[in-house]
Amino acid sequence: MNTVQTDIEELQMKVAFQEDTIDSLNQALIQQQKQMDDLQFQLKQLVSKISAIEPSNMASEKEEMPPPHY
Repeated sequence: MNTVQTDIEELQMKVAFQEDTIDSLNQALIQQQKQMDDLQFQLKQLVSKISAIEPSNMASEKEEMPPPHY
């Protein structure tokens, strides 16, 4: 009977350790997701600023020359 009690206590300790590990991993995941959201926002802002500063290298349809074989 004593070994059953010992086994139960060991299982309880393992479950407690796993719950703590899962909570730690969850907190790390939440923090990483926030960082990714922040980086995505910053990247969109940067792309927007660069697009506003640097004109496109593509010529507009009006500026396009017909191919030489025309």
